[in-house]
Formats: sequence, C-alpha cells, structure tokens
Amino acid sequence: MSQMPQLSACPSCEEPLESGDRFCGACGYDLSAVPERPQDNPTITMNGSVPAQGARAGEYPEPPSAPPAGAAWPAPGPDGAGGPEAAHLPTDLPGTDSGGSALPPDTPPPPSAPPAAAAGVRFDRPRQPDGAAVSPEIYQTQPDEYLLQAPDPRVSAESAAQAAGTGGKVCVACRAGRVDDDGYCENCGHAQPRERDHMEQESGPVAAVSDRGLRHHRNEDAFAIGTTTLPDGSPASVAIVCDGVSSATRPDDASAAASKAAGETLLAALPRGTHPQQAMHDAILAASRAVNSLAAEPATALEQAPHQNAPACTIVGAVVTSGLLIVGWVGDSRAYWVPVDRSAPPARLTEDDSWAAQMVAAGLMNEAEAYADERAHAITGWLGADAYELEPHTAAFKPDRPGVVVVCTDGLWNYAEAAEEMARVVPLDAASQPLHSARVLVGHALDGGGHDNVTVALVPFPAVPQGAGSA
Repeated sequence: MSQMPQLSACPSCEEPLESGDRFCGACGYDLSAVPERPQDNPTITMNGSVPAQGARAGEYPEPPSAPPAGAAWPAPGPDGAGGPEAAHLPTDLPGTDSGGSALPPDTPPPPSAPPAAAAGVRFDRPRQPDGAAVSPEIYQTQPDEYLLQAPDPRVSAESAAQAAGTGGKVCVACRAGRVDDDGYCENCGHAQPRERDHMEQESGPVAAVSDRGLRHHRNEDAFAIGTTTLPDGSPASVAIVCDGVSSATRPDDASAAASKAAGETLLAALPRGTHPQQAMHDAILAASRAVNSLAAEPATALEQAPHQNAPACTIVGAVVTSGLLIVGWVGDSRAYWVPVDRSAPPARLTEDDSWAAQMVAAGLMNEAEAYADERAHAITGWLGADAYELEPHTAAFKPDRPGVVVVCTDGLWNYAEAAEEMARVVPLDAASQPLHSARVLVGHALDGGGHDNVTVALVPFPAVPQGAGSA
C-alpha cells in the first residue's frame, strides 16, 4: 500500500493543510485520492517550455502572451519578413546551459556579415570554480575539444579553403576539412572523388565524357581526343576509347596507357601524310605495346593476385577527315554511325571480339539469344601481354551525309545495343553540341542502372560534297 503524499495545500480549494490530515478541513477533499508525486522531473515539454526552478512536479508556466520588451514578434525570418503568428522558435524562450545557469546573450551578426563558422552549434562549456562560464574564446582553444563533424552548411567554400590551409584541397562532403594525401577528409573521414571518377574533355568539334558509374569502385575506362591538320590543310578529328579488363591486373592503368599511346600516334602520323586507315592500324599496335610494357613493371607484380591476368583493355577509335571515316578496334567497345537526318538509317560500324559475336557469326545462336547468355561479354580479343596474336580491325567508310560517330564502351551500349536504339538516345543536336550530347548519353546509362563504367566520345562528320560514296 502506497503512502499518502505530503501536501502543503489542498489541490481542490488550495487551503493550507496540517501535516497528517486525511481530509481537507475546508472542503472535505479526500487527500488519499491524490496520486503520489512521481520521482522523475522532466525538464522540457514537447512545446519547448521549461519549468521554473523549484516548481512542483507538473507545474509549468504558461507561455508568455507577449515577448519581452524590445523583442520583435513574430520573429523576423532570414529575409527580414515576419513569420506566422503560431510559429515559436527555441530561441524565443530562455534556455540554460548544462550547469543550470542562463545562457549569455547572443549578439546576432549584421545582415551583411557572413555567417560565422559552425554557426548554430553550441558547446556545453565547463564551469570555473567561481561559477562563471568559460568564455567561448578560451573554450574553443581547449586541446581536448574538437568541432563537430557536421559544420554549418552556410559556410562558404572560400572560408572552408582558408580553414583548410592555403593551397589545400577542401572536402566535398563537409566543406570544412582538409583532404590528406590518401584522399580522405581529416575532419569527417569522407573519401574524396578521384580525378578519373568523372572526366570531360572537348577538343574542337570532338567531345568525350567518362564516368565511374554506380556500381564500380573506380573508373577503368579512359579516352583520348584531339584535332590536327592533314598535309593538304584539311582538318582531322581523332577519338580513342579504351575499357580496362576488370579481371586483369591494373585495368585502369592499361586503359590509360593504351588511349594515350594511340591518341599520340594518330595525332603525330596524320600531319605527316600517313593514310588514316594505316595510321589507325599503327596506333592500335602502339597501344598494345604500351599495355604490354605494364606487365614487366614492379607495380604489376605487387598488385597481381593468383587469379588475375596481365594488364589488359579493349580499344576502339575513329578518325574523321574530309569525306572519310576510319574506325579501328580490338575487343567489344563499339562505334556507331548516327546521321543528322534521322530518317536515314543508323549503323553499327564495329563487330565485337566476344563470345556472343562468335556464336552469331557461326550461326549457332541469333543475336538476342547470344547476348542474353551469361557468357556474352567474354571477350576473345584484347590488348595485353597475354593476348592472342593481335591483328587490329580497321574499316573505312565514306558517308554521303552529315552525321555523328558515337565511340563508346559497353557501359553505354548495354543500354542502347542496336543501332536504332542508339540513334534514339543520341540528341538531335549532337553534331553541333557534342559535349552536351555526350553528357546526355552518360546520363542515359546511369539512369538505366550504371552497372559499368561509362565512356563515350562524339565525333561529328561534316557534310560532304555531292557525288561522294555511300557508307
């Protein structure tokens, strides 16, 4: 049986009570019906009100009907406009620190002043022996205190850069921490995007975009684009796209080495008068040598696991000159022809070096069956020290109308495999806006799932004089 609570006044008529009374002498109220006072004493209610110090349990002051003198109400918003009458902010009520003392008055910065770093974050400050709170300046210099990992998002990038130190990289996540040499933020620990996670480049009429995708931990694709001039003064555009073989060692280094070597070879050979098709053949061989050399590097031996092969990649490239289109490839990266006049048929310009393509060529499966098989993307040709005897594929075309050449890895054509599908997703203004269109195509692959790295280069093919041959 619980004991009767000790009351000093009747809860009914509020008349004084004598100690031990069971009934109120004034109104006869049965004092045993009053529930025992709970042991807990909450310090805040759902509406944000705070009990007065020393108040009895359950007694909370009524919200003030008017703000203190000199305070504007409704509280002005960030733009100076008054808020709705029913809106109450936590700062409208007095608060206390962890020691129970009133918080020092805050002086808001003038509207023109930038917000202070980490504004809106309050630290509970230790108390000095005389009871006074430690000043903010002293507190923030305590060696055992650190800023929270979620700084005020209003802090500008310039302020964050100054905080991180002159010349240091600033974290893209918290915008406050300095990025260390390993690529991680010293403040929040967030891994920073690597340079190859997303790459864009434009060179004259040619543009390319490469993205890591949504599932891979790194981008193993690479590209090289450029423009040059032939001996007769006419322009030439070049695009190379490479896809690292994920099951091999250092696939990202393989694609980077191959694209760089092939691009440099083409841009050096074409001005000397080398035929574009021969130049493409030589460029693929140069790319192969560059990838083969990686197998002998110490970095390969350190990284290589028992189940991995030597560094390897695929390659596809295109050269556009006046009236002539050259493509070359090894592996399953592709080139497509998409005419400006979409009433004309598009075309796929390359044939995959893959298990699926071999099944179709041998008449054992139709294309739909072959590419639905789990072995479809097993490649039968690649660049690398352990590749079979290499014979680059090259082909020459003479389109009779303007168009655009789409040079891409399977990270894109997996979501637009047939030439007609690719033509539907290529923007209509791709020939005049190649960079924007390349971004659109990468976005199409990411919207489809982004299961692989995605790289695409667009090479516009200009209008040709009447009488030129047809592709």
